[in-house]
Amino acid sequence: MRRMATILPFLLACGGGAETPSGSDDGTAGAEATERCSDGPEAQRCGGPGEHHGAEHQGGEHGHRHGRHDHGHHGQGAHHDFSDVERFAEIFDDPERDSWQKPDEVVGLLGLQPGQTVADLGAGTGYFLSRLSAAVGPEGAVLALDVEPNMVAHMEARIEREGLANATARAVPTDAPGLEPNSVDVILIVDTWHHIGEREAYAAKLFTALRPGGSVYVVDFTMDSPQGPPAEMRLTTLQVAEELGAAGFEIHTLEETLPHQYVVQATRPTE
Repeated sequence: MRRMATILPFLLACGGGAETPSGSDDGTAGAEATERCSDGPEAQRCGGPGEHHGAEHQGGEHGHRHGRHDHGHHGQGAHHDFSDVERFAEIFDDPERDSWQKPDEVVGLLGLQPGQTVADLGAGTGYFLSRLSAAVGPEGAVLALDVEPNMVAHMEARIEREGLANATARAVPTDAPGLEPNSVDVILIVDTWHHIGEREAYAAKLFTALRPGGSVYVVDFTMDSPQGPPAEMRLTTLQVAEELGAAGFEIHTLEETLPHQYVVQATRPTE
């Protein structure tokens, strides 16, 4: 169930001072990190949009992984070898992940209705697929998108195995979501936004892909999360809001109970 949200009217140009959204990490880190993973040389620290759902950012045995979704040292669109999909499925689909990812809560925040089309961008092994499929029902559609062909093949097998007749998996390029204009109602991006290079340009493509009134939901790690990417890769809610707001979205920061992440909603206006 969607709860209270803060709406930010964006006056981005000329230093139009959007304030920190409520429920976010405070804006102090935002000023220091505004340039990170944006246009220019630092964009080379970012990957493409197929960066999966971040379980490999956990501490402990997963904490050493810093590639593709734990990456941040390679060029835009580059990524580590994910050919051993089953190995990564053990990480991404670890049942312990549910305790902090709270997938039911995340999907509930999307406000999905039967018959809608939802895209999971950076879907990885398909962690959210069954829940998204159930939320939109047999008349709806789930598009599971990833830049890694082996992950797409894994999701195709999962879709068949779990009988998710309304779901489709497909590969997308690193610099575009691969969606037709006005084709989707909701786009879910979990633990992936901080990997995308040229994010403002990418946001404009998401804006075009959404139907009027549709929303993008960015779920990403807080600045003080014990798991997640290195500090220099993390984004505050203010940074995410500015990047999406520049594309014309109306921005809301949602209240939730995720222990390590925030949720930013970006809605395409109906007019």
